[in-house]
Amino acid sequence: MADTAKKQRVDQAGSGVPGISVQEAMPTYYAKLFPTQHMVKWLAYGNDSKHAQADSHFFNRREFCFTLQGDIFVRYQAFKDGAALQEAIMRRCPDKIDIGPVYSANPMDRHKFGAAFHPVERELVFDIDLTDYDDVRTCGSGGHICAKCWPLMSVAVKIIDKGLREEFGFKHILWVYSGRRGIHCWVCDPSARQLTDEQRSAVASWFAVYKGHEEGKARVALLGGTMHPAVERAAGILRSAWEQTLLPAQRLLEDGPQCEALLRYLPEEGLVETVRKKWTEASRSRNAGNTDVNVVRWRALEEAVAERVREERSKKGGLNYKVLGPLERCVDEIIMAHAYPRLDMEVSKKMNHLLKAPFCVHPKTGKVCVPLDPKAVDAFDPVDGVPTVTSLLGELAAAKEAAEGGKPNPEAWRDTAMADAVSVFESCLLDGLAASNKEELTGRTRVAVAVGQMNVDF
Repeated sequence: MADTAKKQRVDQAGSGVPGISVQEAMPTYYAKLFPTQHMVKWLAYGNDSKHAQADSHFFNRREFCFTLQGDIFVRYQAFKDGAALQEAIMRRCPDKIDIGPVYSANPMDRHKFGAAFHPVERELVFDIDLTDYDDVRTCGSGGHICAKCWPLMSVAVKIIDKGLREEFGFKHILWVYSGRRGIHCWVCDPSARQLTDEQRSAVASWFAVYKGHEEGKARVALLGGTMHPAVERAAGILRSAWEQTLLPAQRLLEDGPQCEALLRYLPEEGLVETVRKKWTEASRSRNAGNTDVNVVRWRALEEAVAERVREERSKKGGLNYKVLGPLERCVDEIIMAHAYPRLDMEVSKKMNHLLKAPFCVHPKTGKVCVPLDPKAVDAFDPVDGVPTVTSLLGELAAAKEAAEGGKPNPEAWRDTAMADAVSVFESCLLDGLAASNKEELTGRTRVAVAVGQMNVDF
C-alpha cells in the first residue's frame, strides 16, 4: 500500500501539475528528466571510453540499490551501461536510488565469489543533517528547513569543502542538497576513491571537532591555547556567520532556554553574573531598531570575557593557565559548539556505505536532490529555489505546448529548471573530472608500457 506521504499533492507556487502526486509523476520524470547519461559519465570515470586502458567492466561492478514502493530495498543491482540503467529505472520506478561501491566483481554475481567478493573503491562521502542541530534551531525541528537554519548548512559546506581542498588536496568534490533537510558531499578524486576504511575514518575524524553532547553542552575539541590552523580557519568562517546571520536568525540570546544554555559555556560563575549585568545595561541603552538584541548581547559577552582575560593576565605572580586557557577559548567554544559541522561519522567511515544518488526525488517533499555550487551556497534557497518533480512536469508541458508544430523535443528538459541543476553538476564536477580521468588512463598506459604489456610512443 502506498505511503500516504507519497500521495501528498505537490504543486508549489502553482508551477506544478495540479492534482498529480509525486508517485504518479515519477515515470515521466525518469523518462524525460532524470540525467542518466550524466550519472554514467560521472560513475564510469572515463572507463566508458574507447581508450586502450579503459576498463569495460568497471561500471558494471558498481552497486546500485533501489528502494521500491513499500520500503522494499533491492541491493546489489549492477548494469552494463547507461541504457541498461535507464531501462531498469523505467521498469521499476524506484522511490529512491542509492549508490554503493565498485566491487571486485559484478555485485549480482557476488555469491559465486564468497569471501573474494569485496569493495575495491568508492567515493569518500559525507552526510550532514539539520536534525543534528535541533538543540540550536529555534525556527523548527525534525524535517523543517527554512532560510533561518540554512546558514548552518552553508557554513558546513564552506568549512568541509575548504578543508578537503587545502588540507587533503582533493579537487573533484560534489555537494548535493538532499531534497529535504540535509546535504551530501562526494569526493571523487582517484586518491579519495581508493581510501581504505581506516583512512576514511581518519579523514572524517579530522573534521570531527564537534563531539556530541555532555551535561547539557555540546563538546568541541579545542585543546591547548593555540588552535590548529585548519580549526582556526573554520573558526574564522564561523565568527563572521555567527554574528551576521546565525545569532539573529535563531534568536539564541533572547530570553529563554537557548540563552541560558549558551551561558553554560562560560567557565566561571562570576563571569556569568558579569555578563548578565552587561546584558541588562546593554538592553537599556540600546537604540531600538538599529541593532538586533542578540548581536548586542553577544558583543557584551565578548567584552566581558575580554575584560576577564585582561584581568587574569595583569595579576602578579605569573599566569594561571588553568584559568586563562578556558577563558580565552570560551568565545570560540560557544561558536563552534553551536555551528561547527556535525557529521554523520558512520556514513564516511565505510567504503560499502550506501548514499542517495544526486537527482533523486524526495518522496515527502517532491524536491529534486540538486547539486550545489559551494561558491554560491549562501544564495541557495532550499525552500523555494529547488525544483519539484511536479513543477518540472509543468515546465515540460509548457515547453511542449510552445514547441513549433507541437512536436515533442527529445531534450525538452533543457527548457526546465533541470537544465540549471545539470549545469551545476557539469561545472562543479564533470568538467574537472574529464581531465583527471584522462590523466588516470594515461597513467595506466605508462604502467602497461613499463611492464611490457604495451608498446606505445608517447
